[in-house]
Amino acid sequence: MTVAVAMSGGVDSAVAAALLQRQGVPVVGFTLRIWEAPGDAPASGCCSIDAVADARRAAARLGIPHYVLDARSIFSETVMRPFAEAYRRGATPNPCIECNRHVKFGWFLEKARELGADRVATGHYAIIDREPGGRWRLRESVNRAKDQSYVLYCLSQDALAHTLLPLGGIADKAETRRIASELGMAVSAKPDSQDICFVGPDGYAEVLRGLSPDALEPGEIVDCSGALLGYHDGIGRFTVGQRRRLPPSASGPLYVVSIDAARRRVVVGPADRLLSDRCEVGSMNWVTVAEPDQPLAVSVRIRYNATVQAACISAPRSDGSVECRFSEPQRAVTPGQSAVFYRDGAVLGGGVIQPRQAGE
Repeated sequence: MTVAVAMSGGVDSAVAAALLQRQGVPVVGFTLRIWEAPGDAPASGCCSIDAVADARRAAARLGIPHYVLDARSIFSETVMRPFAEAYRRGATPNPCIECNRHVKFGWFLEKARELGADRVATGHYAIIDREPGGRWRLRESVNRAKDQSYVLYCLSQDALAHTLLPLGGIADKAETRRIASELGMAVSAKPDSQDICFVGPDGYAEVLRGLSPDALEPGEIVDCSGALLGYHDGIGRFTVGQRRRLPPSASGPLYVVSIDAARRRVVVGPADRLLSDRCEVGSMNWVTVAEPDQPLAVSVRIRYNATVQAACISAPRSDGSVECRFSEPQRAVTPGQSAVFYRDGAVLGGGVIQPRQAGE
């Protein structure tokens, strides 16, 4: 079995390759060139020239081949453009999920197969296993603090069947760095990447300016009754729960409650207007279970690194969407983010949170 490892230039993917090599698995490293920074952007960071060089050095340290694949076109089409379009619609997307869905475990998996690899591997912290004779499962990693199952809920059964996640059983990030240090890898002390890879120092407004300028057109800021409070310089600069960039209020802090994209309005209100007892979830992907035909009691995570909360989801409607009812009201349930459903640490499935209807 030959495994194609997606090596980002960070410590996690480098150690993933090393652990597979320790098991005697033939490993080939690949770095995906997914975005080209402007000429005046910093040379370091995710997707940079420095990141490619770090991945190449890590591969050389392991004595494995390393190649760079040009994924800029598929990344632009399936990640960057939908990212900009979501902000134009008043939503707040998670581009890492779409990159996993379309690029790493879609395009890259297909390319790896074409090049003769049997599996792909990444440095994500999650566990893939299989029920005897049944479906492939996605479960939380042993290291719950670094668990990334939330951003992997979009994987198909075929992708799960052909993916290895060697870091899923590592209990502490310090252990990952220790392994890299023992192997003499320079990336052992490299900081984790925190930002969206294609968002530069000027923020994501620069991306919107190029791909979806409508999201930066001015409009009104109104309260929940529709009273005009001020003006904004683009709905793309706002997300539900935001407090910055809002006019002052004598009655207390204001927060973005919703975004009316059709009228380019940002609707604001007090903190208690951010609470929701339910949400609609569309574009569902069922993972550990097949699509259910009855309601399910679940734990739900409504954004990356959020604490899971008890909830109940309806049986899927004719369009595949479900209603998620929280046991306790949740703050800032944000359209465009994903709701991922768990039971006993396994990902049942997940989808994209839809905008609230008027009056909800």
